[in-house]
Amino acid sequence: MGLMDRIRGEFIDIIEWTDDGRDTIVWRFPRYENEIKMGARLVVRESQVAVFVNEGRLADVYQPGTYTLTTQNMPVLSTLKGWKHGFESPFKAEVYFVTTRQFTDFKWGTQNPVILRDADFGMVRVRAFGTFAAKVVDAAALLRELVGTDPQFRTEEVGEHLRQLIVSKLGSALGSSGVPLLDLAARQDGIGRQLAEALTVELSSTGIAIPRFYIENISVPPEIEAAIDTRSRMTITGNLDDYAKLQAADAIPIAAANPGTGGEALGLGVGMALGQRIVQS
Repeated sequence: MGLMDRIRGEFIDIIEWTDDGRDTIVWRFPRYENEIKMGARLVVRESQVAVFVNEGRLADVYQPGTYTLTTQNMPVLSTLKGWKHGFESPFKAEVYFVTTRQFTDFKWGTQNPVILRDADFGMVRVRAFGTFAAKVVDAAALLRELVGTDPQFRTEEVGEHLRQLIVSKLGSALGSSGVPLLDLAARQDGIGRQLAEALTVELSSTGIAIPRFYIENISVPPEIEAAIDTRSRMTITGNLDDYAKLQAADAIPIAAANPGTGGEALGLGVGMALGQRIVQS
Protein backbone atom coordinates (compact mmCIF):
# COMPACT_ATOMS: atom_id res chain seq x y z
CA MET A 1 0.00 0.00 0.00
CA GLY A 2 1.61 3.32 -1.18
CA LEU A 3 1.96 6.55 0.77
CA MET A 4 -0.76 8.33 -1.22
CA ASP A 5 -3.14 5.39 -0.63
CA ARG A 6 -2.50 5.68 3.10
CA ILE A 7 -3.14 9.41 3.05
CA ARG A 8 -6.31 9.07 0.97
CA GLY A 9 -7.58 6.22 3.12
CA GLU A 10 -6.47 7.53 6.50
CA PHE A 11 -10.08 7.50 7.68
CA ILE A 12 -12.61 5.03 6.32
CA ASP A 13 -16.01 6.65 5.81
CA ILE A 14 -17.87 3.97 3.78
CA ILE A 15 -17.97 0.31 4.78
CA GLU A 16 -19.68 -2.06 2.35
CA TRP A 17 -19.26 -5.29 0.43
CA THR A 18 -20.48 -6.09 -3.07
CA ASP A 19 -20.38 -9.87 -3.38
CA ASP A 20 -19.12 -10.72 -6.86
CA GLY A 21 -18.81 -14.47 -6.25
CA ARG A 22 -21.07 -17.37 -5.38
CA ASP A 23 -18.94 -19.22 -2.85
CA THR A 24 -17.93 -16.65 -0.22
CA ILE A 25 -19.67 -17.03 3.13
CA VAL A 26 -17.65 -14.50 5.16
CA TRP A 27 -15.57 -11.53 3.96
CA ARG A 28 -13.53 -9.24 6.19
CA PHE A 29 -13.51 -5.57 5.23
CA PRO A 30 -9.88 -4.67 4.30
CA ARG A 31 -9.20 -1.97 6.87
CA TYR A 32 -5.41 -2.51 6.96
CA GLU A 33 -4.02 0.06 9.42
CA ASN A 34 -6.64 2.66 8.66
CA GLU A 35 -9.17 3.87 11.19
CA ILE A 36 -12.92 4.01 10.80
CA LYS A 37 -14.28 7.52 10.95
CA MET A 38 -16.96 8.13 13.56
CA GLY A 39 -20.10 8.88 11.56
CA ALA A 40 -18.98 6.59 8.71
CA ARG A 41 -21.69 4.98 6.62
CA LEU A 42 -22.21 1.21 6.90
CA VAL A 43 -24.11 -0.41 4.02
CA VAL A 44 -25.43 -3.91 4.64
CA ARG A 45 -27.17 -5.34 1.60
CA GLU A 46 -29.95 -7.91 1.48
CA SER A 47 -28.71 -11.43 2.30
CA GLN A 48 -25.87 -9.94 4.36
CA VAL A 49 -25.12 -9.34 8.02
CA ALA A 50 -22.25 -7.16 9.27
CA VAL A 51 -20.42 -8.02 12.50
CA PHE A 52 -17.99 -5.71 14.31
CA VAL A 53 -15.12 -7.34 16.21
CA ASN A 54 -12.95 -5.49 18.72
CA GLU A 55 -9.63 -7.09 19.66
CA GLY A 56 -10.99 -10.57 19.05
CA ARG A 57 -14.28 -9.99 20.86
CA LEU A 58 -17.60 -9.96 19.00
CA ALA A 59 -19.41 -6.66 19.24
CA ASP A 60 -22.39 -5.26 17.34
CA VAL A 61 -24.30 -7.14 14.62
CA TYR A 62 -26.11 -5.23 11.85
CA GLN A 63 -28.97 -6.53 9.71
CA PRO A 64 -29.59 -5.28 6.12
CA GLY A 65 -29.84 -1.50 5.92
CA THR A 66 -27.75 1.68 5.86
CA TYR A 67 -26.32 3.00 9.12
CA THR A 68 -24.45 6.08 10.24
CA LEU A 69 -22.03 4.79 12.86
CA THR A 70 -22.33 6.59 16.16
CA THR A 71 -22.05 5.56 19.79
CA GLN A 72 -25.85 5.26 19.89
CA ASN A 73 -26.00 2.42 17.35
CA MET A 74 -22.76 0.74 18.45
CA PRO A 75 -23.69 -0.07 22.07
CA VAL A 76 -21.57 -3.20 22.48
CA LEU A 77 -18.48 -1.72 20.82
CA SER A 78 -18.89 1.48 22.85
CA THR A 79 -18.95 -0.58 26.04
CA LEU A 80 -15.93 -2.67 25.06
CA LYS A 81 -13.88 0.42 24.25
CA GLY A 82 -15.17 2.41 27.20
CA TRP A 83 -16.50 5.22 25.02
CA LYS A 84 -18.63 7.90 26.53
CA HIS A 85 -21.68 9.33 24.82
CA GLY A 86 -20.75 11.73 22.05
CA PHE A 87 -17.36 10.16 21.25
CA GLU A 88 -16.25 11.52 17.85
CA SER A 89 -12.70 10.23 17.30
CA PRO A 90 -11.81 7.66 14.59
CA PHE A 91 -11.50 4.10 15.88
CA LYS A 92 -10.16 0.69 14.88
CA ALA A 93 -12.35 -2.39 14.59
CA GLU A 94 -12.65 -5.37 12.29
CA VAL A 95 -15.82 -5.66 10.21
CA TYR A 96 -16.97 -9.03 8.86
CA PHE A 97 -19.71 -9.34 6.27
CA VAL A 98 -21.56 -12.67 6.47
CA THR A 99 -23.72 -13.98 3.63
CA THR A 100 -27.11 -15.22 4.83
CA ARG A 101 -28.55 -16.50 1.55
CA GLN A 102 -28.80 -20.21 0.84
CA PHE A 103 -25.85 -21.98 -0.75
CA THR A 104 -27.49 -24.68 -2.84
CA ASP A 105 -24.60 -26.32 -4.69
CA PHE A 106 -23.33 -28.65 -1.96
CA LYS A 107 -23.02 -32.30 -2.96
CA TRP A 108 -22.68 -35.30 -0.67
CA GLY A 109 -22.08 -39.01 -1.07
CA THR A 110 -21.07 -42.07 0.92
CA GLN A 111 -17.44 -42.87 0.16
CA ASN A 112 -17.88 -46.08 2.16
CA PRO A 113 -21.18 -47.97 2.45
CA VAL A 114 -23.47 -47.40 5.42
CA ILE A 115 -24.65 -50.54 7.23
CA LEU A 116 -28.42 -50.72 7.60
CA ARG A 117 -30.44 -53.36 9.47
CA ASP A 118 -33.47 -54.40 7.42
CA ALA A 119 -36.28 -56.71 8.57
CA ASP A 120 -36.39 -58.54 5.23
CA PHE A 121 -32.74 -58.72 4.18
CA GLY A 122 -30.85 -58.43 7.47
CA MET A 123 -27.65 -56.38 7.54
CA VAL A 124 -27.33 -54.46 4.27
CA ARG A 125 -24.57 -52.15 3.01
CA VAL A 126 -26.17 -49.10 1.44
CA ARG A 127 -24.62 -46.31 -0.62
CA ALA A 128 -26.30 -42.99 -1.35
CA PHE A 129 -25.65 -39.56 -2.81
CA GLY A 130 -27.44 -36.27 -3.33
CA THR A 131 -27.33 -32.52 -2.72
CA PHE A 132 -28.16 -30.13 0.10
CA ALA A 133 -28.41 -26.42 0.88
CA ALA A 134 -26.75 -24.60 3.78
CA LYS A 135 -27.56 -21.21 5.27
CA VAL A 136 -26.04 -19.04 8.01
CA VAL A 137 -28.66 -18.27 10.67
CA ASP A 138 -26.36 -16.97 13.42
CA ALA A 139 -23.44 -14.90 12.09
CA ALA A 140 -21.84 -14.38 15.50
CA ALA A 141 -21.81 -18.14 16.23
CA LEU A 142 -20.29 -18.87 12.82
CA LEU A 143 -17.46 -16.38 13.40
CA ARG A 144 -16.85 -17.71 16.88
CA GLU A 145 -16.91 -21.44 16.08
CA LEU A 146 -15.63 -21.83 12.52
CA VAL A 147 -14.28 -18.67 10.91
CA GLY A 148 -12.00 -17.19 13.55
CA THR A 149 -9.75 -14.61 11.91
CA ASP A 150 -10.05 -16.00 8.37
CA PRO A 151 -10.39 -12.93 6.07
CA GLN A 152 -12.37 -14.85 3.45
CA PHE A 153 -14.30 -17.95 4.45
CA ARG A 154 -15.57 -19.97 1.48
CA THR A 155 -18.00 -22.84 1.01
CA GLU A 156 -15.17 -25.28 0.34
CA GLU A 157 -13.84 -24.70 3.85
CA VAL A 158 -17.05 -25.88 5.49
CA GLY A 159 -18.24 -28.31 2.82
CA GLU A 160 -16.11 -31.26 3.89
CA HIS A 161 -17.13 -30.82 7.52
CA LEU A 162 -20.80 -30.88 6.50
CA ARG A 163 -20.36 -33.94 4.28
CA GLN A 164 -18.69 -35.92 7.08
CA LEU A 165 -21.50 -34.99 9.43
CA ILE A 166 -24.10 -36.09 6.88
CA VAL A 167 -22.54 -39.52 6.45
CA SER A 168 -22.34 -39.98 10.22
CA LYS A 169 -26.07 -39.21 10.53
CA LEU A 170 -27.26 -41.10 7.44
CA GLY A 171 -27.17 -44.59 8.95
CA SER A 172 -29.09 -43.62 12.08
CA ALA A 173 -31.64 -41.65 10.02
CA LEU A 174 -32.31 -44.58 7.70
CA GLY A 175 -32.43 -47.04 10.59
CA SER A 176 -34.75 -44.94 12.75
CA SER A 177 -37.07 -44.16 9.85
CA GLY A 178 -38.59 -47.65 10.06
CA VAL A 179 -38.84 -47.77 6.26
CA PRO A 180 -38.19 -51.22 4.71
CA LEU A 181 -35.40 -51.42 2.18
CA LEU A 182 -37.90 -52.11 -0.60
CA ASP A 183 -39.69 -48.81 0.14
CA LEU A 184 -36.67 -46.52 0.55
CA ALA A 185 -36.84 -45.17 -3.00
CA ALA A 186 -40.45 -44.06 -2.51
CA ARG A 187 -39.70 -42.42 0.86
CA GLN A 188 -36.54 -40.51 -0.03
CA ASP A 189 -38.18 -37.09 0.30
CA GLY A 190 -39.42 -37.76 3.81
CA ILE A 191 -36.06 -39.15 4.92
CA GLY A 192 -34.36 -36.09 3.41
CA ARG A 193 -36.55 -33.76 5.48
CA GLN A 194 -35.79 -35.80 8.59
CA LEU A 195 -32.06 -35.53 7.92
CA ALA A 196 -32.28 -31.78 7.30
CA GLU A 197 -33.90 -31.29 10.70
CA ALA A 198 -31.37 -33.52 12.48
CA LEU A 199 -28.40 -31.80 10.83
CA THR A 200 -29.74 -28.34 11.65
CA VAL A 201 -29.98 -29.30 15.33
CA GLU A 202 -26.46 -30.74 15.26
CA LEU A 203 -25.05 -27.58 13.62
CA SER A 204 -26.91 -25.07 15.80
CA SER A 205 -23.77 -24.18 17.77
CA THR A 206 -21.99 -23.17 14.54
CA GLY A 207 -24.80 -20.90 13.31
CA ILE A 208 -25.47 -23.03 10.21
CA ALA A 209 -28.82 -24.55 9.21
CA ILE A 210 -29.63 -27.12 6.53
CA PRO A 211 -32.94 -25.92 5.00
CA ARG A 212 -33.01 -28.50 2.22
CA PHE A 213 -31.58 -32.00 1.89
CA TYR A 214 -32.07 -34.27 -1.13
CA ILE A 215 -31.36 -37.97 -1.55
CA GLU A 216 -30.97 -38.54 -5.28
CA ASN A 217 -30.15 -42.25 -5.18
CA ILE A 218 -29.87 -45.14 -2.73
CA SER A 219 -28.07 -48.25 -4.02
CA VAL A 220 -27.50 -51.71 -2.56
CA PRO A 221 -24.96 -54.47 -3.40
CA PRO A 222 -25.62 -56.66 -6.49
CA GLU A 223 -26.58 -59.69 -4.39
CA ILE A 224 -29.32 -57.65 -2.66
CA GLU A 225 -30.58 -56.45 -6.04
CA ALA A 226 -30.72 -60.09 -7.18
CA ALA A 227 -32.66 -61.04 -4.04
CA ILE A 228 -35.13 -58.21 -4.69
CA ASP A 229 -35.60 -59.43 -8.27
CA THR A 230 -36.18 -62.99 -7.04
CA ARG A 231 -38.77 -61.79 -4.53
CA SER A 232 -40.55 -59.86 -7.30
CA ARG A 233 -40.75 -62.99 -9.47
CA MET A 234 -42.07 -65.03 -6.54
CA THR A 235 -44.80 -62.43 -6.02
CA ILE A 236 -45.86 -62.77 -9.64
CA THR A 237 -45.90 -66.60 -9.61
CA GLY A 238 -48.00 -66.53 -6.46
CA ASN A 239 -50.91 -65.24 -8.58
CA LEU A 240 -50.63 -67.76 -11.43
CA ASP A 241 -54.15 -69.10 -10.89
CA ASP A 242 -55.73 -65.68 -11.38
CA TYR A 243 -53.40 -65.07 -14.30
CA ALA A 244 -54.52 -68.33 -15.98
CA LYS A 245 -58.18 -67.40 -15.53
CA LEU A 246 -57.59 -64.05 -17.20
CA GLN A 247 -55.71 -65.66 -20.07
CA ALA A 248 -58.57 -68.13 -20.61
CA ALA A 249 -61.19 -65.39 -20.62
CA ASP A 250 -59.21 -63.39 -23.16
CA ALA A 251 -58.89 -66.44 -25.42
CA ILE A 252 -62.67 -67.02 -25.82
CA PRO A 253 -63.52 -64.12 -28.18
CA ILE A 254 -60.32 -64.70 -30.15
CA ALA A 255 -61.18 -68.35 -30.71
CA ALA A 256 -64.81 -67.56 -31.62
CA ALA A 257 -63.64 -65.10 -34.26
CA ASN A 258 -61.74 -67.83 -36.13
CA PRO A 259 -64.36 -70.41 -37.29
CA GLY A 260 -63.21 -73.32 -39.42
CA THR A 261 -59.75 -73.34 -37.96
CA GLY A 262 -60.62 -75.17 -34.80
CA GLY A 263 -61.52 -71.88 -33.20
CA GLU A 264 -65.03 -72.97 -32.20
CA ALA A 265 -63.74 -76.15 -30.58
CA LEU A 266 -60.94 -74.21 -28.96
CA GLY A 267 -63.38 -71.64 -27.69
CA LEU A 268 -65.66 -74.35 -26.33
CA GLY A 269 -62.76 -76.10 -24.64
CA VAL A 270 -61.44 -72.91 -23.14
CA GLY A 271 -64.91 -71.97 -21.96
CA MET A 272 -65.39 -75.34 -20.31
CA ALA A 273 -62.00 -75.10 -18.64
CA LEU A 274 -62.77 -71.61 -17.39
CA GLY A 275 -66.15 -72.81 -16.13
CA GLN A 276 -64.51 -75.60 -14.20
CA ARG A 277 -62.00 -73.16 -12.60
CA ILE A 278 -64.79 -70.83 -11.60
CA VAL A 279 -66.80 -73.68 -10.07
CA GLN A 280 -63.74 -74.95 -8.22
CA SER A 281 -62.93 -71.52 -6.89
